[in-house]
Amino acid sequence: MPQGKLKFVLLVVASLILILGASIASQKITDKASSQGITLQTLQLGSVLALKGQEEALGNQMKAGLEAALSGEVVRGKKIKLLFRNDFYEPPIAARETRKLLRKGIFLMVGNVGTPTAEKTLPILSKHNIPAVGFLTGADILRRAGSESTINYRASYAQEIDAVTQMALKAGVKPKEICAYVQQDGYGVAGLKGLRKALAKAEVAAEILRPYDRVLASYTNLVRNQSTLQLNGIGPVGFYIRNTPNAIPGYQSLKQWEEKTETTCKLVVTAGTYSNVARFVKLVRENCKDWAISSLSFTDAEAFKLDLEEYGFTEKIIMTQVVPLLDADLPIVKEAKTKLNDDFGYISLEGYIVGKMTLKILNDIKGKLNRDNFIQQVSSSQLNLGGVTIDFTEDRTQASDLIKVTTLKSQGFVNLSDAGFSEMFQ
Repeated sequence: MPQGKLKFVLLVVASLILILGASIASQKITDKASSQGITLQTLQLGSVLALKGQEEALGNQMKAGLEAALSGEVVRGKKIKLLFRNDFYEPPIAARETRKLLRKGIFLMVGNVGTPTAEKTLPILSKHNIPAVGFLTGADILRRAGSESTINYRASYAQEIDAVTQMALKAGVKPKEICAYVQQDGYGVAGLKGLRKALAKAEVAAEILRPYDRVLASYTNLVRNQSTLQLNGIGPVGFYIRNTPNAIPGYQSLKQWEEKTETTCKLVVTAGTYSNVARFVKLVRENCKDWAISSLSFTDAEAFKLDLEEYGFTEKIIMTQVVPLLDADLPIVKEAKTKLNDDFGYISLEGYIVGKMTLKILNDIKGKLNRDNFIQQVSSSQLNLGGVTIDFTEDRTQASDLIKVTTLKSQGFVNLSDAGFSEMFQ
């Protein structure tokens, strides 16, 4: 081959190698961006929640709020795309669907529903450095020191229960007259720990706390031994199994406690879902028990109200909320109501606030659009979202301490004053 032609061939080969190398490098960059949920045109956010099954109202309300706040919004020229997956409120399914979303590529996970599901998904997200934003749970596992990629909007379950417990004690309810009915998993136990903490804060006698300690120790042993036995009959606590309608064993546990200790459960603090807690209320009232029943924000006010009205038992129902009341004269509440229409409620309002919070932080990111810069922006975020204060500068894991104690009336859940609380026990 002539020398000139050889040089030409070598030049062509070298050029092809350079082009191929550049293409591979470019593909690696594209793959890396895609794995973070970033494409040329979209920013993909994931959400795994109960869209079908017994607790589907929770997931669908959260989904509605997130969609109203985020769908079609643009960040750095990229349209937000929400990828929702159903987990039936079952931990193994939540883990499976989370891995599927990771393979598709998501920038962050937003608005997942539930504590037992979070127990399975948080380690997966943490391993891949994916932020977990605004999950619908107030459990302590999302508020541990060092969990900087876990970003909560809402107040904790412990704070919710403390608010009700302090009002009850102020109203003259004795510590031994406060009992609990909870889901037998991480959610229910988070509520139970919150009640014990609230009683300890009130400096009650040691004998009041000991039964709770026994129950919590028994739960730890069950988890360690992977047992499915129920924990009823140990203390002033009734348990039910997640995603089941059966409230009888938990009710009987509290009734046995009353008989054993010759006391009355004047207030039963619950940590459950709307479908089972409503059945528990029905069972309590049908057996002529005049217990006041309190529930956490996670219970879902709208679905809870509908079930209670169907059963015909709406008296002495207390519920804590971690968002403004639905009739609050605040811009964000009015905005959410307009956008959500028939889907407007406490859970969808929380989803809307979480969505608006996420969008604002995304738009405020300094430097490149990546997860590290997102988390860094969170830590300096101090916002007012139409009357709702968001502040991560003091606590990087929780933006809001807002708690409203409400009671059920014909028009829905309304503010409950100290005087109104006292009237329940007269």
